[in-house]
Amino acid sequence: MTTSLTDTTADAQSAAAPPQPSESRLTRLRHRPEAGALIGTLSVFVFFAIFGGERFLAAAGAASWLNIAAELGIIAIPVGLLMIAGELDVSVGSVLAGSSMTLAIVSGHWGAPMIVGILLALALGLLTGLLNGIIVTRTNVPSLVVTLATLFALSGLTLGLSRVTTGTTSVAIHPDPTSKALFGQLIGGQFEVAIFWWIAVAVGVTVLLQMMPYGNWIFAIGGDKESARATGIPVAKVKIALYMASGFGAALVGVIQTILYNGAQVANGQAFVFNSIIAVVIGGVLLTGGYGSVVGVVMGTLTFAIVNQGIYYTGWNSDWAALILGILILVAVLMNNTFRRLALSTPRSPRKA
Repeated sequence: MTTSLTDTTADAQSAAAPPQPSESRLTRLRHRPEAGALIGTLSVFVFFAIFGGERFLAAAGAASWLNIAAELGIIAIPVGLLMIAGELDVSVGSVLAGSSMTLAIVSGHWGAPMIVGILLALALGLLTGLLNGIIVTRTNVPSLVVTLATLFALSGLTLGLSRVTTGTTSVAIHPDPTSKALFGQLIGGQFEVAIFWWIAVAVGVTVLLQMMPYGNWIFAIGGDKESARATGIPVAKVKIALYMASGFGAALVGVIQTILYNGAQVANGQAFVFNSIIAVVIGGVLLTGGYGSVVGVVMGTLTFAIVNQGIYYTGWNSDWAALILGILILVAVLMNNTFRRLALSTPRSPRKA
């Protein structure tokens, strides 16, 4: 869902403004940033339901793409907020790997209590986000450059310290029952408990954007950060907080994967770097900032996961999955731009006093 914007983001404000009673449901739908994403999700689901058959629709099939969507979604939602604010974070892959190895080394190799390893792993994500945010806001170096540097630096640091500490790049862990239930449980033997974490993150962020001024600030910064700063919005603090949220999301997934698979590897997480951005773009968030919604990001994540796994249920060569994703990204961007233009060009009924 979206929040109406200040005057500094007129385009996004028009798209997010509440519809008037005289508007039809179709008109109200096309005012929403997630309209294109919803159509995309329904389309790919119907497509793979037809060509994938009962195996795709069965519990095991649903679990295969819901589990991927959950882990990706926990990262994609805060990354989406950053992109709405006009920034990028490509360091999430290394944050995931670093937090995962932190937990495995602290609670697996050294034998410390699980709670200690989990807290240190999450702290690593927050610290990395804090560092990214401070550098971006203090130096004005493009966020892509800053977070790309963090991606490589943290990856090298994780690899080096893992070899020095354990002599290997893979560490096993034996989580206690409580940690397993909270982070690594398979419900019904198939569905990851991460699905509930994903839902909690989505609901929490949606409430934040709807019920608090913070949501308006994010959109305003993405629309025009200088105008936002002129109106008194603490631009630097908001961006730093968003980077910390992005780091925390990646670290949370690192914790989930480590406990779920009873171990960690240095190479974990790199696929999330671009997959999270792809999901966000499919979900209707503009790369230029100032426009998007949490619901759209959730839809984009589901679409990515369905395509990623659905191809295996069709019996087709899985090599075609990348082609389908590439086409889907292009179609999603074109569709999102179309819906945005429709929303901005539609005359709005005057508000009643």
